[in-house]
Amino acid sequence: MDPHDRSSWTEFELAVGAVLDGLGTGDLVTYGEVAAEAGYPGAARAVGSMLAKSDGTLPWWRVIATSGKLLASHEAEQAQLLAEEGVSTRNGRVDRNG
Repeated sequence: MDPHDRSSWTEFELAVGAVLDGLGTGDLVTYGEVAAEAGYPGAARAVGSMLAKSDGTLPWWRVIATSGKLLASHEAEQAQLLAEEGVSTRNGRVDRNG
């Protein structure tokens, strides 16, 4: 997926991309929230799948599990990117107290 050329993106990908484009520094959303806001309630796993296939230019690190858990396969990277935006993490989760 080329974020600059979205002409080959599906309606779903365009809608999800628009939601993610609207996130600001330090904003956090869940996969389910992205899906619902994009107009596809119940498609949280599809959002995750899309982000897994993206080239990293979409702000994937701002999307977390409902439990606050970070992406296990990229936990350190996600924690670092979130820390750079002022979001605290602890033990693989967003630290809602810090």
